[in-house]
Amino acid sequence: MSWYKKIASTAIVSLLFAAVPAFAADKTAKAPETAAAKPTDVVVKVNGTTITRKELDREVKYMLARNRVPQPAPPELQKRAEEAALDQLVAQELIYQKAEKVPVKDLDSQLKTQMDKIKSQFKTEAEMNQRLQDMDMTFADLKEVNRKGIVVSSFLEGQFSSKIKVTDEEAKKFYDANLDKYFKKGETVKASHILIGADQNASADDKKKAKEKAEAILKRVKAGEDFATLARAESSCPSSAQGGDLGTFGKGQMVKPFEEAAFALKTGEVSGVVETQFGYHIIKLTEKNPASTEPFEKVKTVIVDNLKREKAAKALQEYVQDLKKTAKIEKM
Repeated sequence: MSWYKKIASTAIVSLLFAAVPAFAADKTAKAPETAAAKPTDVVVKVNGTTITRKELDREVKYMLARNRVPQPAPPELQKRAEEAALDQLVAQELIYQKAEKVPVKDLDSQLKTQMDKIKSQFKTEAEMNQRLQDMDMTFADLKEVNRKGIVVSSFLEGQFSSKIKVTDEEAKKFYDANLDKYFKKGETVKASHILIGADQNASADDKKKAKEKAEAILKRVKAGEDFATLARAESSCPSSAQGGDLGTFGKGQMVKPFEEAAFALKTGEVSGVVETQFGYHIIKLTEKNPASTEPFEKVKTVIVDNLKREKAAKALQEYVQDLKKTAKIEKM
């Protein structure tokens, strides 16, 4: 999928239906209730084309679910969502009114492929219909949304493809400005440990016993017993199920005493008994990765793509604003 489709207005493009599972996850989600409002009530006219209360409510519901807002939403949030949704629907309609004048090659074929893809996401037709009901949509509604999405995507591709350019200089400038933030990787290590837990509030006697146990286990490790086997049998950390494996981590991710001991080890080495607020640890270093910087040429394509998306989003926003200047928009 091209980056144009990714920045095309979110609810009109064919990817809208990806929102349906979000509603399925929240069985309590219901369409917003508006006092004395009917689904067929017109909320706005865009160059004579009507947008109904049903369409607005559906867009609000989608926005709230996409942002994982429990429904019904608080009144103030509901109000802001309705304002944003109405603006979104107006923008979509303005773009579509321009886009529908431009023929789309193989529209019927593209639409059939898209609808077949949607159907394949469900085990049964009944399951799909239930999701549609959750969205307050019919299958015909869904098909029309996807048809418009293909028309708009095709139009935006042609409208902006010749205008969106990112030079090597722009990409390099972004790389240099964000080197530390995105492209430098600090030193990391991979380690396993055995923890003999001792709470900070434990008595001195209990701490002594825990430390002595850790020291005894350390002797067994040094004598050649398998570290992972001992971790599974003796460690009080949940990582014991993985033989004490903590995975890979960088500086600042572990408590200080543990971090200092781990990063001081060489690959394959085992630490002495290390005390932290959690108790007494025996650490084995299994991998050490030095700090590194991703070269510009390796990340250039990703940077260019991201900058294109930013430019395309800005261009689309400006295009919509220009359309609004000459459009007749009547809010009811």
